[in-house]
Amino acid sequence: MTPASDDRGDRPAASDIPEFPPTLREVLQRPRWLGMLLLCLVVAGVFAWLGQWQLARAVDTDPPAPGVTEEVVPLAQVVEPGHYLAESSGGQRVETSGTWVPEDFIVVSGRFNGGVEGYWVTGQLRVAERTSIAVALGWAPTREQADAAAAELTDAGAADAAITGRLIDDEGVTVPPRAAPYELDRMSPAALLSRWHDTEQLDVYRPYLASAQAPAGLEHIDSPAPEEKSTVNWLNIFYAAEWVIFAGFAFYLWYRLARDAWERELEEFDDAASSES
Repeated sequence: MTPASDDRGDRPAASDIPEFPPTLREVLQRPRWLGMLLLCLVVAGVFAWLGQWQLARAVDTDPPAPGVTEEVVPLAQVVEPGHYLAESSGGQRVETSGTWVPEDFIVVSGRFNGGVEGYWVTGQLRVAERTSIAVALGWAPTREQADAAAAELTDAGAADAAITGRLIDDEGVTVPPRAAPYELDRMSPAALLSRWHDTEQLDVYRPYLASAQAPAGLEHIDSPAPEEKSTVNWLNIFYAAEWVIFAGFAFYLWYRLARDAWERELEEFDDAASSES
């Protein structure tokens, strides 16, 4: 007679089953999870440093004094040819002098003065040897008036000029409409440069100058002082808060993974206890 098989042969021995299931604290104190915690501390430290770096740049501790843009300063003191205009210098009133290039008085459309759309007459002012700046000289309500003023300036030849005006960033370029492929509707020194004469090895200022005084036949350009900006950069504060959240998430991820491992051990303990019984 074949002895009855013992269905307990595949079950773990009673000596292999711990008397009590592990606690979450015991699992968290194991070397594996302590190592993971150390890694999370390093990651959180990096995130905290990035948050502090963003926060340090969120508040301007040395903002420009009120009305500083209305003080007329030399152009060379504010920006150099080929360099971008600093944010704090946008709208700064400057003065410079030079000689007009007579062939380069160009009309730019889509310019508003007091809410009325019209045209600017612009020119290339040679402020030094092989160095030029784009200048918006004045505004006209119609294209005919703008073209007439540009023609008069061209006829005056390479005249010397002393200009005081407001320094403004390049507006960039756009694709011209098919109906008027050669018309400029943005005040862009880069676009004007492509139409200027005698430009070989020429250094050009990236911002342009809006003249405070218009020549005969044109109206003064409406160029108010820039609004005073807040000393707090809220976007940087938002980024700093994001880094803090990322640092907290690193610790949450460590805890969640360790808790999942602990819960699996509890299930295995319950299964083993059920098999033993």
